[in-house]
Amino acid sequence: MHVVLEELGKIGIVPVIKIDDADKAVPLAQALFAGGIRCVEITFRTAEGEESIKRIAQAMPEMLTGAGTVLTCDQVERAINAGAKFAVSPGFNPKVVACCIQKGIPIAPGCSTPTDIEQAIEFGLDVVKFFPAEQAGGLDYIKAVSAPYPNIKFMPTGGINAGNIAKYMAFSRILACGGSWMAGADLINAGDFDKITALSREAVQCIKDARAKTA
Repeated sequence: MHVVLEELGKIGIVPVIKIDDADKAVPLAQALFAGGIRCVEITFRTAEGEESIKRIAQAMPEMLTGAGTVLTCDQVERAINAGAKFAVSPGFNPKVVACCIQKGIPIAPGCSTPTDIEQAIEFGLDVVKFFPAEQAGGLDYIKAVSAPYPNIKFMPTGGINAGNIAKYMAFSRILACGGSWMAGADLINAGDFDKITALSREAVQCIKDARAKTA
């Protein structure tokens, strides 16, 4: 497994952030970091995504910053140039996966079927995003679909929140969970970074408790 993905696994949670104002990017990252979350996935869903990645990567090299909603090879290139250390996509696009492999950036492509997972294996991947997690069957589905693929780890995203993250993290095949509840757009736009830090601390504690039960 790529060292960056191993680090994400140690953290256990990947904040998935849609940011509308790049000026709030660094304060947001600082708030997450203060709450114990040392990574962030900034999506390309807004025009401010690329600039936000760049600002965080430059101001906080200790933060593991990645790019989300990566849909094209052009976005792969832009993400890398901005300083992204990993990429995440909602689905499995062979061209995008190949671009990431060629350029040496780890990618977790969205996979929700055995066919998707087998494509990932064909490309030599050992971590996939499961999206949309809750809507696509949740943890029960992951447990079922993971059985034939013992070397694959999952990053479920979609519907993950403070109320259900513990049950996901208690399953050994979950590398980390993606979620946005600790840093929603309303909190970011309002500049409520203290609340983001508090919610981040709660999320980190949930993961610690879940892992302690399975240790």
